[in-house]
Parts: sequence; structure tokens; C-alpha cells
Amino acid sequence: MPKLPVVTGAELLRALKRSGFVVTRQRGSHVQVRRTEPDGTVTTFPVPVHTGKAIKRGTLKGILRKADLSAEDLRSLL
Repeated sequence: MPKLPVVTGAELLRALKRSGFVVTRQRGSHVQVRRTEPDGTVTTFPVPVHTGKAIKRGTLKGILRKADLSAEDLRSLL
């Protein structure tokens, strides 16, 4: 598995928007994103957007797993 890139919350949010996610709401520094799959299932999860801070590796892995994206997919979306 390739290494995960170091990204901030804003960069990750921009990449997720490019892959089809939309922002549904924000509470404080956490943004809720959602994507409806072709089979009708809905994927929803929060993304921490702390100004100037990189997302921790474990948090990024969890977000990518929920978004069904690989590290390579993320790199291409950035």
C-alpha cells in the first residue's frame, strides 16, 4: 500500500468534493459530507477541518475507508 499523503482538512474536503461528495452541514470545525451511490445507499461521515493542521494518519485512513478511496485515488484527486 502506498504511503498516505499529508493533507489538511480543507485539502481533503476539496478532494472529496471532486469525487462526488457534497457538504451537508458544518458544526464548529467538523464538516459533514454525503454521497448517494447508484444503488441508493448513502455514505455520510464527518471531516475535521482544523485550520493549518494536518489530519492524523489514522483519521485519514478511516475517512478513506468510509469514502471507498485508496491512497492513490486521493493523490489523483489532490
